[in-house]
Amino acid sequence: MASDLDRLTTEELRDRAVALARHRWDVRFFWRLLTYLPAAEAGAGRLEASDATVAQASGLFHEALASEDDPQVQEALRPLYIDYLSNYEEGEAAG
Repeated sequence: MASDLDRLTTEELRDRAVALARHRWDVRFFWRLLTYLPAAEAGAGRLEASDATVAQASGLFHEALASEDDPQVQEALRPLYIDYLSNYEEGEAAG
């Protein structure tokens, strides 16, 4: 399954992971996505965005939605999408 996922574009991975998480009402996935976002942004060279604090959590959520259009941020989040789909998508297909 993971090798099949490796062949997908990052956009396809994101779309599938988000759709599956929405279908499963998987708030933990979305929380993980938000917690990984500062590191992904730093990896994409957006250091100012990586300094998020707990007090800025609501701002981070808004920023996370805006970051969906940044290909470099999405590329940095690619491993999260693959991990999530590898662990849960196969079980959904069987169930």
